[in-house]
Amino acid sequence: MTIQVLAVDDSRTMRDMVRLALTSEGIQTHLAEDGVHGLEVLDEISPPDAIITDINMPRMDGFGFIDAVRTREEFRSIPILVLTTESASEMKARAREAGATGWIVKPFDPAKLVKALRMVAG
Repeated sequence: MTIQVLAVDDSRTMRDMVRLALTSEGIQTHLAEDGVHGLEVLDEISPPDAIITDINMPRMDGFGFIDAVRTREEFRSIPILVLTTESASEMKARAREAGATGWIVKPFDPAKLVKALRMVAG
């Protein structure tokens, strides 16, 4: 079974790193550059097995994106991993309240990211 993931990050370098880490493990990866674009991509693809999102992004940040995803019935059960430079406990709590499943701090270990995705999406 191929895992399909949507990764949302405003940094092209970070999107490239995530795509490389995931596609090398056979995970199908869709990319978006902010929350608004992420919602557009979600409408264009079949529901992914998991979503990875940054917090600090233009137009719509990660919190707004998670809120928007969780308001839609077809996406409520999709695991959402936050991948960010933020590590403050209040940020983690806010993300959990919004509906995030897990939290990974950048820079990330590709093997740990893949392992976390397989755990939540499997």
